[in-house]
Amino acid sequence: MNANGAGGLNRRDCIAGLAGVALVGACVFARAATTPEASLAGASVVLVLGDSLSAEYGLPRGTGWVALMSKRISSEKLRADVVNASVSGDTTSGGKSRLPALLVQHKPSVVVIELGGNDALRGLPLSMTQRNLSEMTRACKEAGAKVVLVGMQVPPNYGRSYSDEFAALYAKVARDDGAALVPFLLKGVADAPDAASLFQADRIHPNERAHPTMLANVWPVVAPLLRK
Repeated sequence: MNANGAGGLNRRDCIAGLAGVALVGACVFARAATTPEASLAGASVVLVLGDSLSAEYGLPRGTGWVALMSKRISSEKLRADVVNASVSGDTTSGGKSRLPALLVQHKPSVVVIELGGNDALRGLPLSMTQRNLSEMTRACKEAGAKVVLVGMQVPPNYGRSYSDEFAALYAKVARDDGAALVPFLLKGVADAPDAASLFQADRIHPNERAHPTMLANVWPVVAPLLRK
């Protein structure tokens, strides 16, 4: 989901879009190897735990930022596979419940957590979102993985105080629990001068044109973790 007010997006648009996502029930859980053939022997694993912004909702397969990251990893000859465990409509509570099994199954060296926007759309307490992100971060680190938190923002009609507190909770978790931080996944998309042209018809989900910019926001934070 997109929790920003680009292109006239408001709370009603967000809720309507979320309901549509829930109805569709789209789920992407695909292992995207960094090479066309089988995954590289001995390669590390990057696990992406996100919602529809990472699950290629409404996009041609292979054009979302996670798939583009896999291609970037391959082009730079880094030994890493990407596992996209993103589920459209997911919340931090849903991600937290799925995470233990994913850590056991994939043994990732890096976990990218892109969750929280749907918590805000559903009006869930910020304290719960922060607690869930913190617990997921700690669980990943205990499993030996580095963590990247991907921040989101909510529309201004939620109120300045709420919007500021929501954006700040990602930085607080990253600081308190030792995670790397992408401040805002949709920087250069939701706040672009031509923002409306970068979203799908539902005005909720970024279109194919937007996803290279989304990767450009994430890659500088993830890449150094893969090169160490």
